[in-house]
Amino acid sequence: MKQLNQPLYYLFITCVFLFTAFSYGQDSTDVKAPKIEIEYTDEGFEFKTSDDKFALHIQSRLQFRFSTPSDENPITNDEIYSDKETVFKINRARLKVGGHAFQPWLKYYWEYELSAGNLMDFRVMIEKYSFFKIKVGQWKTYYNRERVISSGKQQMVDRSILTRPFTLDRQQGVEFFGRISPSKYADFTYNASLLTGTGRGSDVNDDNHLMYVGRLQYNIMGRELSFTGSDLAYHDKFTSLIAVAAATNRSPYTRFSQAGGGQLEGFEEGVDGQYRTNQYLLETAFMYKGLSWQNEFHSKEIHDFVNDKTTTLKGAYFQTGYFFNNIWSKFPKPLELAGRYAYYIPNTDLSDNLEEEFAFGGNWFFKGHRNKLTAEVTYFEFQANTDYLDSGWRFRLQWDISF
Repeated sequence: MKQLNQPLYYLFITCVFLFTAFSYGQDSTDVKAPKIEIEYTDEGFEFKTSDDKFALHIQSRLQFRFSTPSDENPITNDEIYSDKETVFKINRARLKVGGHAFQPWLKYYWEYELSAGNLMDFRVMIEKYSFFKIKVGQWKTYYNRERVISSGKQQMVDRSILTRPFTLDRQQGVEFFGRISPSKYADFTYNASLLTGTGRGSDVNDDNHLMYVGRLQYNIMGRELSFTGSDLAYHDKFTSLIAVAAATNRSPYTRFSQAGGGQLEGFEEGVDGQYRTNQYLLETAFMYKGLSWQNEFHSKEIHDFVNDKTTTLKGAYFQTGYFFNNIWSKFPKPLELAGRYAYYIPNTDLSDNLEEEFAFGGNWFFKGHRNKLTAEVTYFEFQANTDYLDSGWRFRLQWDISF
C-alpha cells in the first residue's frame, strides 16, 4: 500500500466527519438538530453530538529524546557503542484521530507518524457486544503486552531487547475479540486474528499463507488490567493477569517492525514463502497500590524452506516499578522508580549465545502519561560463542507530552 508523505488527506477526512456531525439531523423532518459539544479529555479535544451518535477526538503527541553514547539497542557484539555518539531527536510525533459514528458501538481510529510520514493505524471496530467484537484495518497485533502498550504509556524509555526478535508489530487483517464472564472468577479476554502477515503498509500476502494469531488472557479475580505501564490508578484491589499467546506465519520475513517486514541477524533476504515462523508466549502482570509488575517468556521457531534448516530463539524480560511515596511520605509523590532485566538467546543450538539487558529508570509524572519525564540507565552484555563478554552503558532522557 502506498504511503502518503503528509497527513493532509486524513485531515480532510476529519473535516468531512466534523461537517457530517454538525449537519446531522438537518433535514426537512427535523425540528431541532443535535448540538455539538466540545470538551477536552484524556484523548485530546472531543467533538460530540448531543445525541451521542457521533463523536470525534483529536490528539497530538510529541516525544523528545536525549541519548548517549547512542540510542538504538545494540544488535550484535560489535555494535555495543564502539562508535560513541550523542543523540537528541524528536523520537515520535503522532497525530491521533478516533471516535464513533452513527452508533456509540461503531468506532474508528487512525494514527499518523508526522516525522516519518507513515500511516501507523487505521481501523474500524464493531463493539456492540462485550463478549464478541470485530476489528478490521491495520493495528499493532494483540500478541504481547510490551508491544501493545503505547509508546506514550510505557514505564521505561522504550521497550526491551526482546521487541526486535519477537514482536509481530502492525499488520492488516481482521480480529475477533471480547471479554467473557466479566467480574466473575472465570473472567477471560480473548483475541483471534487473521492477518496478511507481511507487515505495516502491506495489504497483500506473498502467497496463500496468512498469519494466524491467538491470545487468551485470564483476568484473575475478575478484574481486567489495562494496557498501560505504571500503577497511576493506584489499584486498591490486587489486579492481575496471566496470558498465553501463539502465532504462525509463512512469509519472506523473520521479523517485523514499524518499518514493516525484515530479517533477523544471520538470515538472508527472503523470497516468497521462504520462512515459516511459529512462536509462543507466556505473560504475567499485576498492579497493586502503586506497585506494578509485568513479564514475558518467548519462544520462536524459524524454518527456512530454501536452506532446509530450523533455528529456535528464546527470551524473557522482568519489569517492575513502584511509587515509594506510598511507604515514605518524604519521597516525591510524582516520582516512580522502575527496573527491568531481559535476556535473549538468538540460537539455542549454539553455546555461549546470550544477550542481556539491565535497566534502571525513573518517571516524573506532571500529568500522568500525558506529560512525563523519564530517565534511564541501561547496561548491555553480549556473549557469542566465546568466553569474552562485550558490554556497554547507555543513558537516555525523554520528555513525552500529549495534547
